[in-house]
Amino acid sequence: MQERIMPTPTYLLAVDQGTTSSRAIIFDRHGSAVATAQKEFTQHYPQDGWVEHDPEELWDVTRSVIQEAKRNAALDAKALAGVGITNQRETTVLWDRATGQAIAPAIVWQDRRTSVRCQRLSDTERTLIRQRTGLLGDPYFSATKIEWILENVAGARAKAEAGDLAFGTIDTFLIWRLTGGRVHATDATNASRTMLFDIHKQCWDDELLSLFRIPRSLLPQVKNSADDFGSVTADLLGAPVPICGVAGDQQAATIGQACFWPGMAKSTYGTGCFLLLNTGAHPVMSDNQLITTVAYRLNDEVTYAIEGSIFVAGAAVQWLRDGLKIIATADETERMAEQIDTTDGVYLVPAFTGLGAPYWDPDARGAILGLTRDTGQQQIVRAALESVCFQTRDLLEAMSADGATFPETLRVDGGMVANNWVLQFLSDQLGLPVERPQVHETTALGAAYLAGLQCGLYASLDDIAQQWHCDRRFEPGANGQMRDRQYAGWLQAVDRIRTKAPH
Repeated sequence: MQERIMPTPTYLLAVDQGTTSSRAIIFDRHGSAVATAQKEFTQHYPQDGWVEHDPEELWDVTRSVIQEAKRNAALDAKALAGVGITNQRETTVLWDRATGQAIAPAIVWQDRRTSVRCQRLSDTERTLIRQRTGLLGDPYFSATKIEWILENVAGARAKAEAGDLAFGTIDTFLIWRLTGGRVHATDATNASRTMLFDIHKQCWDDELLSLFRIPRSLLPQVKNSADDFGSVTADLLGAPVPICGVAGDQQAATIGQACFWPGMAKSTYGTGCFLLLNTGAHPVMSDNQLITTVAYRLNDEVTYAIEGSIFVAGAAVQWLRDGLKIIATADETERMAEQIDTTDGVYLVPAFTGLGAPYWDPDARGAILGLTRDTGQQQIVRAALESVCFQTRDLLEAMSADGATFPETLRVDGGMVANNWVLQFLSDQLGLPVERPQVHETTALGAAYLAGLQCGLYASLDDIAQQWHCDRRFEPGANGQMRDRQYAGWLQAVDRIRTKAPH
């Protein structure tokens, strides 16, 4: 009988566990997707400002899409060289080490139940948080979520202090489940979003643990973003497959966009917008309410980024469709914006849930300003699209004021980047070329690249960078006076709706 020759593993499985759905994508070593599976899960809103997920549903959905993607690819598990995981950041789960069962619903990054706790932080405590973690003292991050569970779930604190509980962001929870409870670990990018991790020393910070009364025994081991995270158990894929790449979603998108050198930047346009600028081996600490974060850690060497988040980007288009009902599909906005030369002084500030960076004004609310009898649907639609570009400029102006190197180009991804008009106006407003990649699934691709680095499919970041290809490049066309006049009108509109005085 002829001996069967097994192929060399050359495929990578990326698990992209997002806020509203889980996806699994299998990539070949050239970064092309060969199979995809996606499934949504339930959003729970038990009280005003509370957002929760069921950890068991997250696990079931994630396990389901992994198996479906493998079936769709028609691959043997032994063809998979490794698994990469990327995840919604900051979302918090605590579970029993003995049973693996969560002791409470997952508290999602959007949840605001600990707002009062954060408001009570003293100036000294806020400074400590800022200096050690690069973050703001805000409910967005994990620390006060952990503290809330320990204080409000019966028996949780006693079990935590006895060492019987484990904490994790979603990557850690999935790693625990995928490895059959053998590995309790996270990577440096996710750790940097907990408000408990010293991004300079790259370790959990005892003063912050004491501030939030969190036992150290709860915490996972912090590994490099490309590292050994154990193996997926054979019962899930048919054979053990190593988990060897992990990063939070925006950091994974940065890697998928090959922003590997200081001054390179990517901006992801989904429901909101997240812009990360690579600052290299030295963290830039913001004076303009931006976040300093770990972009990735490889071979124990840290690359930092400065980050700004916009709460409403694509959500403004959803509002035009579902709220105002002046469009039927998002695709219509491109044509409507092209039909007019200007908004005639109309500005839409989409502060539906407050203003994000660099304002951080949660009590601000949205407005349409500059309305006249001549204002029509086209002006409002175009103003909504322009608001995304103005907010992006807000972030880059703040980064520049913090001393970060201004990027030579901006790489973009996410659902909104299919709109050519938006990308051209963005380029005009920033005075920068804007580049859209051929592969749009940059978040999942970044997780796959990390796994490929660890398992040897890629020799270096240079090897990965060569795989990035531009689909279309948008060059700035508007003159400086015009773009500055448009932006000045935006700043005036923002000032009209702010509840906090500008710095």
